[in-house]
Formats: sequence, structure tokens, C-alpha cells
Amino acid sequence: MKKIGFLSFGHWTPSPQSQTRSAADTLLQSIDLAVAAEELGADGAYFRVHHFARQLASPFPLLAAVGARTSRIEIGTGVIDMRYENPLYMAEDAGAADLISGGRLQLGISRGSPEQVIEGWRYFGYAPQEGQSDADMGRRHTEVLLQVLKGEGFAEPNPRPMFPNPPGLLRLEPYSEGLRERIWWGSASNATALWAAKLGMNLQSSTLKEDETGEPFHVQQAKQIRAYREAFAAAGHAREPRVSVSRSIFALVDDRDRAYFGRGQDSDHIGIIDNMRAIFGRSYAAEPDRLIEQLRADEAIAEADTLLLTVPNQLGVDYCAHTIESILTHVAPALGWR
Repeated sequence: MKKIGFLSFGHWTPSPQSQTRSAADTLLQSIDLAVAAEELGADGAYFRVHHFARQLASPFPLLAAVGARTSRIEIGTGVIDMRYENPLYMAEDAGAADLISGGRLQLGISRGSPEQVIEGWRYFGYAPQEGQSDADMGRRHTEVLLQVLKGEGFAEPNPRPMFPNPPGLLRLEPYSEGLRERIWWGSASNATALWAAKLGMNLQSSTLKEDETGEPFHVQQAKQIRAYREAFAAAGHAREPRVSVSRSIFALVDDRDRAYFGRGQDSDHIGIIDNMRAIFGRSYAAEPDRLIEQLRADEAIAEADTLLLTVPNQLGVDYCAHTIESILTHVAPALGWR
């Protein structure tokens, strides 16, 4: 295991039991948690994106703010729903956030998850082309994004521009060199993992997956990762790809931990999501020694180079930082993390 970061869904609710009662609370606490995680030695701060929900939705102002407040930690998403995105405008936003952070952006994108509203992307002005699905539309937006992130000129310049232009066709600005190789695809199936490998994207595999073989979640996920790596190499890409998996993992080191997570889910679950039979991975919550044994048996964690710890953001920055520190201190070194 080379890198360990956190993944926050950024929930907020006006409930008095929540430490995040407004969108402002969630945004500002997300920045504070990223700063705290960097101070603890964590490698990444990642944020989920959901539209029409009391969660984080517009990622780039947050990513830019985190980039300005930190100096080392990777900052990213897990994931942005590409059905909602204008890929050219997104490329400009991503380039700006990446430059502010000094090239630390790790941008996770995907077709997206089940929505809060029916066909929410239509409210953003997007619709699939005739004969295509919304998933096809998300992948088409992705291919456009990857193309413009190469930094090649494609737009015909105005012969009488307001400002002088460089020679030739124009590209989008600001351009951030290297960002194209830091795009990750969130894949729930083997087929889309192979598609991502062909296009040279890194792979994000979450806590759910299409149940394609009936095997335990971590076994199916490990097979997906191995197939992805083989396809990446077969496509002829020069670099080594990166792979992340996310897990709900809690080291029970004090009474708060035991009260919150002492009765953790200890087995996989099967459900239907977007008409897909999906397998949902278990949560891990145990004393550190026992937790190490359980995580060593997780084949997908062994295959990945990056582990993202889902954090209970509504419990507040201090407690989330505690959960990250507990893993980094008591568990991660035994898994090969530095």
C-alpha cells in the first residue's frame, strides 16, 4: 500500500445531532479536514460529488481552496458525474484548480451513481444523442475532456482578436501540464474498467461493484483490478497506472469508536442499483490487531496502490481526523504503508 487518503461524501443536515448543519459547514470543514489530514501525514483528500442533494456538489471551488491551504497532500474527487458536465468548461476549472495546488489534483470521474431526481442531467442542459443512453453520454463527455486536456490547439482564432494570439489553433486556458495523466475513472463493472484502461485513465473502484461472478466483493474487485492492469499494459501506455479502492475502516481505540462503530457490518450485501445487481463491500471496525488481520485478507486492498478511507464527516473535523490518525498510526504500517 503506497498511499492512504480519505474520502468524504460531505453530508449536511440541519439536525442538532450533526456537526455539519449547512452547506457552509460542510465546505469549510472539508478544507479544515484536508489541512488536518496533511498534518497527520495522510496522502490524499478526496471528495464525493452529488447533485440535488445535501452533500458536496460543485467540486472545483473546494478543490482550489484545499489546494491553496495545503502544500503536499493530493486533492481529488471520487467521483464527478460526467453526465452533468460541460467537458470544456470542466477542463478550464480543473486546470485552474491544478495550477493553484501545484499539480496535486487527482480527478476522479465516472458515469455517476443513482440520482436524487429523475434524469437530473436534463436540468443542466444535457441529453443523450439519438440511440444512446445517459451512460453513453457520460463516456462521450469524458472522451472530449481527455482530448482537450492534452493541451493541443483545436479552435480557429479570430483574425481580429481583442488580444494578440499565439500562432496556430488555440487551446483552452489555463492549461496544466500532466493533468491528463491524473484522471481516474470510477468503475463499477469489469467492462468499464477495461474501457478506462484503453483510454489511459487511472482506476477508482469503490465499495460497490456489479455482481458478475457471485464471489465475495473483494475477490471480484481484485479480479477487476488485475484485468484493468493487463488491459492498460496491452494498450501500450508508457506509464504505470494507479488504482484506488475505498473502504469504511475504523480502528476501535477508545470508547467513542466503540460507541459509534462497535457493531460494524461484517459481511457483503447484495442489492439492486440502477437495475444492476450490485454487491456492496463490508465495513471494517475492530481493535487494531484484529483489523490488520482482516485487511490483510482483503485481496483488492492488496492489489491497489491507494486506499481511501470513507469518513463520517457529520461527526466533525476532530473526530474524522482521529479516525484517520488511528489508521495511520495503528494499522497502516502493518499493511506496508510507510
